[in-house]
Amino acid sequence: MSGEEEENAAELKIGEEFLKAKCLMNCEVAIILDHKYEQLQQMSDDPTNQISQVFEKSLQYVKRFSRYKNPDAVRQVREVLSRYKLAEFELCVLGNLCPETVEEAIAMVPSIKNKGRIQEDDQIEKLLNDLSLIKKFE
Repeated sequence: MSGEEEENAAELKIGEEFLKAKCLMNCEVAIILDHKYEQLQQMSDDPTNQISQVFEKSLQYVKRFSRYKNPDAVRQVREVLSRYKLAEFELCVLGNLCPETVEEAIAMVPSIKNKGRIQEDDQIEKLLNDLSLIKKFE
């Protein structure tokens, strides 16, 4: 971003690098770290192969703040949110925070309405209903 442009997540002005980056929801990071943790545990015969405290704290954090625990549910959440052509940033915020109302969703991610991809509140309502169904049947 040029020095004169100010970042503004509400308008999806978050920097070109960040817009192009692949973002992960907490639940996706939890799956990855869990898998790595299992690998490290299997190699724990080696006393030099200790699991760092930072790794363990990171794993605890993403597990605690993951709204979806089941790997199939995590995959479904990304698929549902991807249908709406959201930016990665928007997708992850909605997937992590799981707003329950249209007003909450717009307050958390104003750019979903501002950028014109989702025109009507009923589309946001459908998105939220789809997410709540995944959570309900997890």
